[in-house]
Amino acid sequence: MKQHIVKPGSKIKLSEWDPNNTGNFKGGKEEGLVEIAKLNAKLSELQEVLYAEHKHKVLVVLQAMDTGGKDGAIRRVFSGINPQGVRIANFKAPTAEELDHDYLWRVHKMTPGKGEITVFNRSHYEDVLVVRVHNIIPLKIVEKRYNQINAFKKHLADNGTTILKFYLHIDKDEQKERLQARLDDPSKHWKFRLGDLQERKLWPEYMQAFEDVLSKTSTEHAPWTIVPANRKWYRDLVICTMLVKTLEDLKMSYPTSDEDLNGVVVE
Repeated sequence: MKQHIVKPGSKIKLSEWDPNNTGNFKGGKEEGLVEIAKLNAKLSELQEVLYAEHKHKVLVVLQAMDTGGKDGAIRRVFSGINPQGVRIANFKAPTAEELDHDYLWRVHKMTPGKGEITVFNRSHYEDVLVVRVHNIIPLKIVEKRYNQINAFKKHLADNGTTILKFYLHIDKDEQKERLQARLDDPSKHWKFRLGDLQERKLWPEYMQAFEDVLSKTSTEHAPWTIVPANRKWYRDLVICTMLVKTLEDLKMSYPTSDEDLNGVVVE
């Protein structure tokens, strides 16, 4: 999985990253789905220990273009996981109260507590993506925000949060197919917005914005992973694999009881 990680300080050109790539996995979709099922079971076990130990905090950030697969990845990766220890945070248009504060205020209060996994379905990175593409704020302010976000992530990491950031990389042709599929299926019309077509026209601008985000905000404590996401099964396999390895590396264990249970019998 290391081949998908953005090395801090590197300059990213997304045209050089193949969204159809399946890495070194040669088994294909069927074997991939089998492997994902195994990883789901392992993830469920690790999440239970994480929750019980109540020591570590895990933040998962998902960013992508429209139809990139954030919702689908959440459904598949966290399938069968105890929901009491996993929280999904979605960031919509800021409320009046949120606009009265700095742009990171509403984000900080959604970060995970001890024993939790929190998934950001989109995130504060929208504040250097959408606002840039639509010229809502000057580029000089966007440039400042890269450093502010890096400092925010460093603060979280220094205070015990493990951070995984995934950019789900699809190409424009794949997005066209997925948008058309929503349009062709009445049960998916609720997911289709005419505004999606206007955003699609800004594809080159979004790619440049994402390239700058990936280049300027991949750090040692919070690196980006560029996930080839044209193939949904491989997208899920990458995220599952990295999440399981990350939790294993925490060397967690179930806590012992504070009470002396020797000789206790349930009658």
